[in-house]
Amino acid sequence: MWDDFINAIKTLAAESGFANITLLHLILIAIALFFLYLAIAKKYEPLLLVPISFGMLLANLPLGGLMHPELWDVQPLDFGAILHHGGLLDLLYLGVKLGIFPPLIFLGIGAMTDFGPLIANPKSLLLGAAAQFGIFGTYIAAMATGIFTPQQAGSIAIIGGADGPTAIWLTSKLAPELLGPIALAAYSYMALVPIIQPPIMKALTTKKEREVVMKQLRPVSKLEKILFPVVVCTLVILILPSSAPLIGMFMLGNLFRESGVVGRLNDTAQNALINIVTIFLGLTVGSTASADKLSQPGFGLQALLIIGLGLAAFCIGTAAGVLFGKLMYLFSGGKVNPLIGSAGVSAVPMAARVSQKVGQEANPQNFLLMHAMGPNVAGVIGSAIAAGVLLSVLG
Repeated sequence: MWDDFINAIKTLAAESGFANITLLHLILIAIALFFLYLAIAKKYEPLLLVPISFGMLLANLPLGGLMHPELWDVQPLDFGAILHHGGLLDLLYLGVKLGIFPPLIFLGIGAMTDFGPLIANPKSLLLGAAAQFGIFGTYIAAMATGIFTPQQAGSIAIIGGADGPTAIWLTSKLAPELLGPIALAAYSYMALVPIIQPPIMKALTTKKEREVVMKQLRPVSKLEKILFPVVVCTLVILILPSSAPLIGMFMLGNLFRESGVVGRLNDTAQNALINIVTIFLGLTVGSTASADKLSQPGFGLQALLIIGLGLAAFCIGTAAGVLFGKLMYLFSGGKVNPLIGSAGVSAVPMAARVSQKVGQEANPQNFLLMHAMGPNVAGVIGSAIAAGVLLSVLG
């Protein structure tokens, strides 16, 4: 009986997570804990970083059975196997893989977004467009490596828009095999906007430029705010039909907000719905960074290149927005603060808050938030359009 007890203990130990943990598991667990530290202690976009980092932690605790990368490596996907043998995170990941979660996130973002600053200052559309240079510049760089296909390069490049839902949506269409590292990189850089952007903004501007106080924006009428989502949705989708899922949901959410007659729908879209989808999306995005997946031959190198190219895309997009802001500063006779150009990436509203913070550091009387929201919202529209262009050309 004693021998049976000892054998049972040995079997239990051999089948435990401790016996199956590897060095790569430990490294990824350490990274997940570091992200949790940034989210909780430093408050770096905790709504994104807490579920992402915890999903990463769960996926790297061996034998938990929550995520099975091997189920997603089969082409075409065996949905029957996923439904019957998948874990909890596998089932939630279907919302990412099938492109369901990103449009729902856009619906919620639209319900929370005020287009007033963009309508009041249409020139800020140019700043949002300039920031998309990071996307197309990085596409060229990814192709130059000779490692990625055009579809994979397009999916990597969209990280430069600093828009996680757009990156997930486009990658699920063009390069689903890279969905994990691209989604993780996109959401990580969105969460790290307060760390990445300020050094670039300060390096490309002078103190005099950062001190510029911009005049107050004109009031925008209710009619303008109601017409804007209808007109933009119609024109963009007619010109670029492939952008319909993102632009359509984004503008519908904004119409909920501005119409004033669907308060319950607006409240659900910008609170309960987007919070639920964010939890599911964050957990599944984080869970894709598992040792089981990254240890596959050649995948680790691809993941590292994706992370590096994604960071370059985001930095180039930020820099392009700031540099175009400097041009507007010159042509306006010093009336435009170049810092608002950095908000042209579509990390709403984090990028606009960073413009406000850096501007106030230079001049405590500076209030750039509303001015930065114009390019910030334009960046959301711009990244969705860029994704539609890439899908039309490469799909």
